[in-house]
Amino acid sequence: MPAERLLPTTEAEDLLALVREIARDELAPHAAEAEEHGRFPRDAFRLLGKSGLLGLPYPERFGGGEQPYEVYLQALEEVASAWMTVGVGLSVHVMSSYALAAFGTDEQRERLLPEILGGDLLGGYALSESHAGSDAGALSTRAVPTGDRYVVNGTKAWITHAGVADFYTLMARTADTGSKGISCFLAPGRAEGLTAATPERKMGLTGSPTAQLVFDGVEIDRDRRIGEEGDGLRIALSALDSGRLGISACAVGLAQAALDEAVAYAKQRTQFGRAIIDFQGLEFLLADMAAAVESARATYLAAARRRDRGLPFTRQAAISKLVCTDAAMKVTTDAVQVLGGAGYTRDFPVERYLREAKVLQIFEGTNQIQRVVIGRDLRR
Repeated sequence: MPAERLLPTTEAEDLLALVREIARDELAPHAAEAEEHGRFPRDAFRLLGKSGLLGLPYPERFGGGEQPYEVYLQALEEVASAWMTVGVGLSVHVMSSYALAAFGTDEQRERLLPEILGGDLLGGYALSESHAGSDAGALSTRAVPTGDRYVVNGTKAWITHAGVADFYTLMARTADTGSKGISCFLAPGRAEGLTAATPERKMGLTGSPTAQLVFDGVEIDRDRRIGEEGDGLRIALSALDSGRLGISACAVGLAQAALDEAVAYAKQRTQFGRAIIDFQGLEFLLADMAAAVESARATYLAAARRRDRGLPFTRQAAISKLVCTDAAMKVTTDAVQVLGGAGYTRDFPVERYLREAKVLQIFEGTNQIQRVVIGRDLRR
C-alpha cells in the first residue's frame, strides 16, 4: 500500500505518481529474478534516466529536475521499495554527481554536468579502500601531477557499480599531509589502466556489482580535478551527508515493502479459523513495524527539509541514517517472523528484504560511525 505523502507542490505530487507507476510496472516485476541470477539492471537505470530521475535534485540548467531533497528522497523511497538494487544505484549516482555540482567551477559544470545528468551515464563513488573504510583520511591511492594530467595508482574497495559505471568520483592522495592531502577527481569509467576486480559475493543486493577498482597508471586531465588540491576529504564528507539521506530513504522503502508484504500475508493466512492478523500478538507486532516505518520516514524528511533550507544537517543526516537503517533491519526481520516458515523461503520476497537490509547498516558509514558523528557534533 503506497504510503500517504505530504508534498510541497502539485508538480511534486505528479512526479511521485509517475515514479510510483514506474516502480510498480517496470521495476518490481523484474526484481526477484534479476537478484536471483545476479544480473545488473542497466536497462532499469536507462529508464530512470529517460524519465529524468537520475538528476532530480540538481539544477534544470544542467539537465536536472531542480526538485528539493524532500521530494527527491520520497521518489527514491518508491524506487527502493520496488527494487533495492535500483534504489541504491540511484542514490549512488546522485551522490557521485554531487562533487561536480556543488564544488566544480562554472566551466566544469557547464561542460560535464549535462551529460552526467542526462540519463545515459551512471556514476560510482570511489572513496573506500581495504585499509581505509571508516578512516577515510588514511587512503593511499595516489594521484601524481604530470604536465596537464594526473597519473593515478592504487586500489579502491567496496565500490558500487565497479566495472559498469561511466564515471567515478575519485578521492586520491596528492600530498603526504594526512587528511589534508586528499583531492577529488572525476575519473572516466573507461580510462586506460582502470579495471574492476571480480565482484564480491554478497548476501544481498546481488544485482548490484560491488568490487575493487584498480587504478594502474590511469591518466586524468587536470581539468577534471574538482576543487583545489587538498579539498578532497571535505568534499567527500559533504557528499556523504547527502548520501546518507539517500540511504535513509532506501531503507524506509525497503521497510515499507516488508511491512506491506507482512500485512497482506497476515490478512489472508488463517489459523484456528481466523485470519492471523486478528490475533493480538501479531497485531501488535505489525503495529510496531508500522510505527518504525513512519517514524523513520519522518526522520529523513526532517533532515531533508533542513538541507533544503540551507541549514547545517550533518548531525541530522547521521541520525537519519542510523534510525532508518536500524528500522529496516528490524522491520524486515519481523516480516520474516510474520510469515513464519514461508518467510524463510524464496517463494516470498521478505527473506530477500532481510538480506538486503543488513548492508544498509554498513555502507555510507557504519552505524557505529554515525554515532561518532552525532557525538562529536553534540560536543561542539
